[in-house]
Amino acid sequence: MVREYDLIVIGSGAGMNIVDRARRIGLRVALIENGPLGGTCLNRGCIPSKIWTYPADVIRLIEDSHKVGVRAEVTHTDFELVRKRMWNLILHDRQQMERAVEADEGLDFYHMTGYFIDRKMLQVGDEKIRAEKIMIACGARTRVPEIPGLEDAGYLTSETIFDIDRLPKSLVILGGGYKACEFAHFFSAFGTAVTIIGRNPRLLPKEEPEVSALVLKEMSRFLDIRVNQEVIKINRGRKRHTIIFKDRETSARNEVEAEKILVATGVRSNADLVRAESSGIALDDKGYIVVNEFLETNVPGVWAFGDVIGRNMYRHTANYESEIAWNNAFGTKKIAVDEHAVPHAIFCYPQVASVGLTEAEAVKRGYDILIGINMYSSCAKGYAMAEENGFVKVIVESTTRKIIGASIVGPEAAILLQPLVYLMNAGDQSYHPIARSQTIHPALSEAVVGAFGRLHPHGQHDHSHE
Repeated sequence: MVREYDLIVIGSGAGMNIVDRARRIGLRVALIENGPLGGTCLNRGCIPSKIWTYPADVIRLIEDSHKVGVRAEVTHTDFELVRKRMWNLILHDRQQMERAVEADEGLDFYHMTGYFIDRKMLQVGDEKIRAEKIMIACGARTRVPEIPGLEDAGYLTSETIFDIDRLPKSLVILGGGYKACEFAHFFSAFGTAVTIIGRNPRLLPKEEPEVSALVLKEMSRFLDIRVNQEVIKINRGRKRHTIIFKDRETSARNEVEAEKILVATGVRSNADLVRAESSGIALDDKGYIVVNEFLETNVPGVWAFGDVIGRNMYRHTANYESEIAWNNAFGTKKIAVDEHAVPHAIFCYPQVASVGLTEAEAVKRGYDILIGINMYSSCAKGYAMAEENGFVKVIVESTTRKIIGASIVGPEAAILLQPLVYLMNAGDQSYHPIARSQTIHPALSEAVVGAFGRLHPHGQHDHSHE
């Protein structure tokens, strides 16, 4: 017997947005989730990691307070309190969702892995379920590299690291992306000896080169960062493991010992877990589900969004995509996904935030651009904070004055960037409203305004940060 539904939703992160909308209009819905309700963001991603990184920010601010005439030191940290605050929030929100799901008679929750056995049919436990409309939002998981000795030594990932109940004395992080930097920030601030081993020649390789260079410089004050390295093998030890690696350019070999290993080498789609190919859904060469501009798969009536499609892998993007997918499944007029102004932030020390194209991407696409770079210290508030290195970089199309990209590195970068995201989605997308507006003085927002006052043709701006 096959159980019929109006809609099947796979994944309870941004997928819950779809569930909520569907239930509001009385659709009979099946929700499939093999992990805790709330998905990656609530349980093992954005939210717990920021509960960790904020106290690390406080520690670094105290340590740097001598720059403004304050002599202070951190005498004690309380990891148990950090863990308690984290789990209190996770469990509160998760249990709230569980109660709502359980009380909804029009929603059947399958707390297990479901997988396709036909174009519109899935196997969930002993049951077969079917719907004419299916939403796939089952996310992604850590991609674990094949390194001799890694499995034997044991390792943590972003899915398991929040379960630790004590801080390791030493930690090696494999990878040099945003997860590596955020976890390195937290653990080093709380007293763990941290080493990052990244394969790419740059830390944070997707950011502007001058942003990556500053983060490398600043974070190197607190931990050991090795880039352009290849891990050869790992030797398991009773208390500490030995990680052997070589320089990818010179082949020089080196090694470091650590109590724990954290794998942060990127992610892979969970499309394989739901056996998407069994329904005829097309995957790309990396295993992500292929969708068009309307988030439709090649199978009519099946949409996919979020990390499972491998585009912009942020929760705010998945939330946005869920709205688009819902509209295109149940609305009267299709809406295409707009990806020209997808923002993101990296909560390391210093903080990083970016939106749109990098300078190199803009040039590659043939834009005639203007570049503006302005230091935090050029405004009164930045000077008051003794912020010597933070800066704002903006990229503008020369004829239309449209903002096509921006990067900020320094205190409150994510907050400072957000108004630019709004401008990139409003009116003619130009920076003219900034020029016409009064800017609070003295505030860090003056550093952003100042970047637009320093616009120069591409190739003539200051690359001294790189």
